[in-house]
Amino acid sequence: MIFRHPWVLLLLLLYIPLIWWYIAKNKDAEPSLGVSSLRAFDKMPVSWRVWVMRLCFGLKLAAVGLLIVALARPQGENSKVSQQLNGTDIVLALDVSESMLARDMNPTRFDAARRVAIDFVKKRTDDNIGLVVFAGQSLSLMPLTNDRLSVINAIENIRPGELGNGTAIGDGLASAINRLVSGKAKSKSVILLTDGANNAGEVAPNTAADIAAQKGIRVYTIGVGTDGVMHITDPYGFSSTTMTTAIDEEGLKKMADVTKAKYFRAENDKVLEEVFNEIDRLEKTRMEVNRYSRMDENFMPWMLAALACYALMLGLRYTVLKRIP
Repeated sequence: MIFRHPWVLLLLLLYIPLIWWYIAKNKDAEPSLGVSSLRAFDKMPVSWRVWVMRLCFGLKLAAVGLLIVALARPQGENSKVSQQLNGTDIVLALDVSESMLARDMNPTRFDAARRVAIDFVKKRTDDNIGLVVFAGQSLSLMPLTNDRLSVINAIENIRPGELGNGTAIGDGLASAINRLVSGKAKSKSVILLTDGANNAGEVAPNTAADIAAQKGIRVYTIGVGTDGVMHITDPYGFSSTTMTTAIDEEGLKKMADVTKAKYFRAENDKVLEEVFNEIDRLEKTRMEVNRYSRMDENFMPWMLAALACYALMLGLRYTVLKRIP
């Protein structure tokens, strides 16, 4: 048993002054009779009414103690609930090449993508989500997990330009597939976001897409940004340069088609947000899960016991111990 408010149990220390007060008050409360000698009464037994009076005080203490325990909110730990939830396995594969620092989105392509990806993760409360990043090479940052805060923290700490030059779309997708293979959900999907064309890595995007299709994994591809010459500033603001970017829309469409998913083009922040909202509506799978709750309230038996003790005390007080003027 655990208590929601264990500090309330400190009120049990009130027993000390209450017992002291009772003893002090009743120390000389025995009935007396003025006679020349009490020797004749030495062997007389204590009246049973005295014991009933002490029992009433004990019942008062029990009622107070039980009430304090109830106020501390005792709770159970073994509650099992079966629920029908919409859940799936999803891996976010994000392009972190230097071109993602282009400022055709607010403030950059990468910042816009990170913001929308975090909002997407927050909404997918019942999913297992993983995270892969890629540029000149790919890196798996998070395995499949339903710990959304860990995924969000990983996304917030990504820095573009740390994985070398180039865009290894095929390697990024292959890493995402490796993460999904171990997933237990029936529905598995990759959300791959990039602003360029595959020009690095060891795995061709089409090969990775074919593997995903064989394993029943859908690959939603997102081309982010506009084509052309972009002004790019490094993450620390020390230097800037210009870079020509061009999205391989045909390749991204083919990857999505092979895996029975969709391709999206997002040229601004609003469209990018709408893309993630549409994917959120598409990727839903009904499944039954067991959830274990540790919040079952068990204060009622303690409250009822306190009421029973107090009622019994009142019954004795106004029957057996009733005083007649």
